[in-house]
Amino acid sequence: MRTALVLGTGLIGTSAALVLAARGVRVHLRDHEPERARTAASLGAGTLDEPEGPVDLAIVAVPPTHIAAVVAEAQGQGLARGYIDVGSVKGGPLGELEQLGCDLSTYLGTHPMAGREQSGPLAAAGDLFEGRPWVLTPTAATDTAVLNMALELVALCGGVPVVMDADAHDRAVALVSHTPQLLSSMVAARLESADETAVRLCGQGIRDVTRIAASDPAMWVEILSANPGPVADILAEVAGDLDETVRALRALESADLEKRGGGVDGIERMLRRGNAGRTRVPGKHGQAPAAYETVAVLISDQPGELSRIFADAGAAGVNIEDVRIEHSTGQQAGHVQIMVEPGAVRMLKAALRERGWSIRQE
Repeated sequence: MRTALVLGTGLIGTSAALVLAARGVRVHLRDHEPERARTAASLGAGTLDEPEGPVDLAIVAVPPTHIAAVVAEAQGQGLARGYIDVGSVKGGPLGELEQLGCDLSTYLGTHPMAGREQSGPLAAAGDLFEGRPWVLTPTAATDTAVLNMALELVALCGGVPVVMDADAHDRAVALVSHTPQLLSSMVAARLESADETAVRLCGQGIRDVTRIAASDPAMWVEILSANPGPVADILAEVAGDLDETVRALRALESADLEKRGGGVDGIERMLRRGNAGRTRVPGKHGQAPAAYETVAVLISDQPGELSRIFADAGAAGVNIEDVRIEHSTGQQAGHVQIMVEPGAVRMLKAALRERGWSIRQE
């Protein structure tokens, strides 16, 4: 791949452009908002110059509801030898392209499973796709050369290619991406009118659940509008679980011991189902999730403290598998939660205490 055209310079389009430009590919940038394209160009993502002829690959990075129209227009203008999109919904755009009579041999739908709450070119990063699944949804009509260019793009970006059927992809992302977004927003919405005293009690749990609620509403309206059926199906199942859980909690309010017992059973059943589902979420490097143990260390909000604790753990010969920071409310301090192999816990605690760190007792 020597030349590419990125149509849409938001988070995903600009991130892909940054990677290609850094690898020596001549990248041309277009956006219906010229200012965004100029911003992406200023970041080193490519040039605003029009290509002299067809580029090797056109990357369509627009909302799902606009993919078919943009691909059709690009094909009509002969802008590239191959066309891919990076939208989060695949079945709908493919069906629209078929209805428009587009050349499906030069088109391939893809979806990098990467992103963040922020959007736009300023949120882009060249390492956004590192180690992340990148779904490819070829059809019987997809030309091998186009598939190979898409695989080259994924490899250059450090992604992990996953081949799927378009409709199966849409059902999958409805479960692992689109529904979680809505549920996060619904929980966060409860905080909008909550008493200030209650909000000040927010801990790491509510922060984890509501993190993605900061996402751009306009972007998510576009995504959900392109995949409403599968998301509605899953939400209907969640609604059934909610109804069952509400009944169990109401039973716990009852003075009837038998009803209370049924309520306890209902709550425990739901929590255990959650335990079972959580174990299926891939762990480090895509492997089965490991059972790490947590060492919580008190840390002050000062420059260099985090690097010092990492250095002390390294000096003790302990590999940190994961880390989280729990900030204290109203204080310039918090706890660093260090996840390590169970066998390393005692050694890490002893080493950190020896170096003056305060360990929270579990």
